[in-house]
Amino acid sequence: MTHAASLAGKRVAMLVEDEFEDRELTGPLDALRSAGATVTIVGPAAGAEFRGKRGQAVVTAEMAAGAAHMKDFDALVIPGGHAPEKMRMRHAMVDLVRDAMDAAKPVAAICHGPQLLISANALRGRTLTCWPAIAIDVKNAGGLYVDKPVVEDGNLITSRKPDDVPAFSEAIVRALSKVHV
Repeated sequence: MTHAASLAGKRVAMLVEDEFEDRELTGPLDALRSAGATVTIVGPAAGAEFRGKRGQAVVTAEMAAGAAHMKDFDALVIPGGHAPEKMRMRHAMVDLVRDAMDAAKPVAAICHGPQLLISANALRGRTLTCWPAIAIDVKNAGGLYVDKPVVEDGNLITSRKPDDVPAFSEAIVRALSKVHV
């Protein structure tokens, strides 16, 4: 399915930290930009470089998390890998996730990404998927874990692993196409 330019005018914040799962960042990033969305890479500090855990991707943060506000974005994407473990220690990133969930904006998290949702106390009563190793953490945070490639529960979109990236990216594009700006 093609979405060429269907997301023109839509703004997405994509969180980054070192050791992100390469394809879980680059796949959604490419899909969103190809569909016409403006994606801003948000990290701990603007201008800092971050490397994927497989060494296939290096990205530069365009904005510091402390300077980012969800009112300026239509959606939020959280790649997985080891990055979410680092991101959840950064209050500004957790606050962005909480603000996006509170505003019912599309929030997409893959692999270990739901760790930020746990830290934001945003999973109670939600159905989602994640990397199997954190399924117990999701359950302990009040979420209902299911093992599927993509789970959509209201504004929340989750996936498990790199193999799910195409379906995950398609779900993000689809959700964002329904957002009115």
